Amino acid sequence: MEQKDLQRIKQQFSIIGNSAQLNRGIEIAVQVALTDLSVLITGESGVGKEHFPKIIHQYSPRKHGPYFAINCGAIPEGTIDAELFGHTKGAFTDAKSERKGYFEIADGGTLFLDEVGELPLSTQARLLRVLETGEFIRVGDSKVQKTNVRVVAATNLNIPRAIEEGRFREDLYYRLNTIEIKVPALRERKEDIPLLFRKFVVDFAEKYRMPAIRLTEEANEMLKSYYWQGNVRQLKNVAQQISLIEERREITPDILATYLPAHQMHKGLALIGQQTHQGAPMEEMKVLYNVIGAMKRKIDMLEEQVEQLHNNQNPHAQMEDQIVDWQPGQLIAPTPITEEEVAEVAVEESTELKLADMERYTIQKALAKNNGNRKATAVELGLSERTLYRKIKDYGL
Repeated sequence: MEQKDLQRIKQQFSIIGNSAQLNRGIEIAVQVALTDLSVLITGESGVGKEHFPKIIHQYSPRKHGPYFAINCGAIPEGTIDAELFGHTKGAFTDAKSERKGYFEIADGGTLFLDEVGELPLSTQARLLRVLETGEFIRVGDSKVQKTNVRVVAATNLNIPRAIEEGRFREDLYYRLNTIEIKVPALRERKEDIPLLFRKFVVDFAEKYRMPAIRLTEEANEMLKSYYWQGNVRQLKNVAQQISLIEERREITPDILATYLPAHQMHKGLALIGQQTHQGAPMEEMKVLYNVIGAMKRKIDMLEEQVEQLHNNQNPHAQMEDQIVDWQPGQLIAPTPITEEEVAEVAVEESTELKLADMERYTIQKALAKNNGNRKATAVELGLSERTLYRKIKDYGL
């Protein structure tokens, strides 16, 4: 696909970014649109999976037909069959008249089944029949109906694991997964993060009639190095909060840090640590030093609070309130680290603040927090279990 066509599609569907994975997903969506094959869109929550069924519908021969997006996880299990396939009068308590379902009213068009992994097994069996034969039966009826609907499904679940656990039908998975489009997580397309953030803050500035905020270079690097567990949805939320709350329009790392949950900072540290061992650029090293410096300042602050509590002869309840709530990596508006401090920390790296020591400390605390559960620890740190096992062995934990 030519670059100009790709950019036109992005503009048409409000897609921002230039990562190779994102571009490949759009190209696949356009190519498969001309067929009637079922498509499964996979990716974490908040990555923007909802854009791709719209592309598929718009570039298909069905573009003049109806398009419906159904969130399968938001419909109660007791009514999902009636919503999708319709029901007859008296089929259940509240069925005071017959009603057509989405598969009937979307005939000739496209159905987008979001969170398809949340469907009950009984509904999955009905869906499989529609996909294979185009036939369905309304709830409370015995008459077989026909429909001609293109199905595009999406999920943030690990479907193979759900199959192993008996929560998803394997035959339905293969029927839906004729073509798969994988939408990358935001942390996998770091180059797009500043573009998205800038678009969000400009939109909010126009909406609320205020000057747009601007990130310093250091804050921009922190933004790119963050884990973003909530992906684009979380990034937009942070942009909105800062735009509305902060009086200063220039956002520094210490301001930005107050809007970034600390537990995701842990995962960011682990990622930076991996990249550093492979020769990370100095910009990412400076971000790491910023975080380490902020942690040191917080530890100093806590030590001062403990000393004050002792001086006030009240060392128990208040001291526990101050200490127990703190977790490594939790930042409280740290002042931005200076170039001199960066150099100072770089020197100290040879003693107490080596990157390996920092990584070992982070893993050790995460293991303690999860009572030694390695699987839970790997999830919290954003590492594969295999990588975590190797690091535990290397550090003798």
